[in-house]
Amino acid sequence: MSSAEEFKQQGNAAFVAKDYAKAVELFGKAIEASEQANHVLYSNRSACYSSLKKFKEALEDAEECVKISPSWAKGYNRVGAAQFGLGKLEDAEKAYKKALELDSSNKAAKDGLEQVQKSQQSRQQMPDLGLGQMFNDPNLIEKLKNNPKTAELMKDPQLVAKLAQYRTNPQAISQDLFSDTRLMTIMAALMGIDLNMGAASDAQSAPEAPMNTAAEPAETTSSSEPESKKEEPEKKETEPEAMEVDENGSQLAAEEEKAEGNKLYKARKFDQAIEHYSKAWELHKDITYLNNRAAAEYEKGEYETAVETLTKAVEEGRELRADYKIIAKSFARIGNAYHKLGDLKKSIEFYQKSLTEHRNADVLNKLRNAEKELKKQEAEKYIDPEKAEEARLQGKEYFSNADWPNAVKAYTEMIKRAPEDARGYSNRAAALAKLMSFPEAITDCDRAIEKDPNFIRAYIRKASAQIAVKEFAAAIETLNAARSKDSEVNNGANAREIDQLFIKANSQRFQPGDANETPEQTYQRAMKDPEVAAIMQDPVMQSILQQAQQNPAALQEHMQNPEVFRKIQTLIAAGIIRTGPR
Repeated sequence: MSSAEEFKQQGNAAFVAKDYAKAVELFGKAIEASEQANHVLYSNRSACYSSLKKFKEALEDAEECVKISPSWAKGYNRVGAAQFGLGKLEDAEKAYKKALELDSSNKAAKDGLEQVQKSQQSRQQMPDLGLGQMFNDPNLIEKLKNNPKTAELMKDPQLVAKLAQYRTNPQAISQDLFSDTRLMTIMAALMGIDLNMGAASDAQSAPEAPMNTAAEPAETTSSSEPESKKEEPEKKETEPEAMEVDENGSQLAAEEEKAEGNKLYKARKFDQAIEHYSKAWELHKDITYLNNRAAAEYEKGEYETAVETLTKAVEEGRELRADYKIIAKSFARIGNAYHKLGDLKKSIEFYQKSLTEHRNADVLNKLRNAEKELKKQEAEKYIDPEKAEEARLQGKEYFSNADWPNAVKAYTEMIKRAPEDARGYSNRAAALAKLMSFPEAITDCDRAIEKDPNFIRAYIRKASAQIAVKEFAAAIETLNAARSKDSEVNNGANAREIDQLFIKANSQRFQPGDANETPEQTYQRAMKDPEVAAIMQDPVMQSILQQAQQNPAALQEHMQNPEVFRKIQTLIAAGIIRTGPR
């Protein structure tokens, strides 16, 4: 059992015991120990975080789960549970509906969706105290950041996240308003109320009013003066609103620069395109502009510059929380640039990073091609004829000493050093045959024949291995090819060895299981062989056999034909044609 599996089982036990903190720790260790990303482990840890009410962490794990396994319905249940815990009912509803798309019988998804929809109905029935419109302002956060009274508060990411939640659930603020004093400050800033003035009147107007009515206008809330004081903050609020408009204008201008850059890119005016993409980035921080600039640099052949630009895009994208698909594109383009620079290892590294962010078929193909190219490159660098010869002689010595495993290792080294030398494959086949690894030996002989079709020894070794695994028909085919090649290139030097193997293959091919086998049993057994069946169904052979029954001498005439001779020999070996005394 792997350590990852052990941690997983321990985590399951802790979860059952409701020790959720311990379960989180154990599932985390299982994730670290896993050789490959495991969606189940992220799902389990998400469930633990939800039980601990740590819904942000639960959502992160749930999203990782569905990224690894997009077709696993249970992962979307985890997303739905975390979103529900965060009060994001619409997102929770989408997640549960996605789970039901994948698995219509998913009870957990049905229950979760029902709970979400009930909460949505309750939320709609609750009054939002007029806060819905206020918190739906898309520029709310920026306004608060630019307001001197709330700018410091906006440095707290948890508070910013809470305000974002009010956008979908404004009723929740009525529950938090009196427990979090910061919300009072924010509400006052949004409504244009000066809390400092209000605090002074509350503290001082009651005791001071009867004693000093002259001071009353400055201390009380009953005169007309506070109305004018309420207007002052409203005038101050115009400044951040104007800044917000400027930002939107900058974004629009940036998009115009990008569009111009795209036109120039298509016209292959890359220098000018780069200028426009750079201006777009200066106007508005969107890493798409950096990705586009890098594309132009890539087309110019400035691959190292493109890598620098894309590295910056990734770093800035992390800070800006850019869409993971855009970051994936940055990584993929870094991989492309390194491929052009000839650094395949770096190229592979960044393709893998891209796929970690977002799985894309095109990038996956590039990764596989780069891995193949690197493997081929490394193999070519390893080629060395002199060292190949050293390995061959070493293998020969091991073989002579009956040290078959080391002989295999030595011949494998020879093959790596000289992959086009047929002798390496043939010699390794001989050693593998000694180790009874006949299928591997046949494969090596095929490689040897592929490298050198006239290498007779490879044919002979292949046929021997085929006989060993009872592939008799295949062995005979190999021996026929060997005989033809031997006659063509060696004047039949290996004819005797080939004939001996041929007889062996034929005799074992149709060896009867019972010495008292009847002709009918012989015929039935032989007809199970595909070649014999084909011969017996051949109309020409049927005619020849019929003639032989009436005139045995006619068979001798027909056997002058090499093809007929071969078929007759096969039938004799099968016992269908019997020779000698009866």
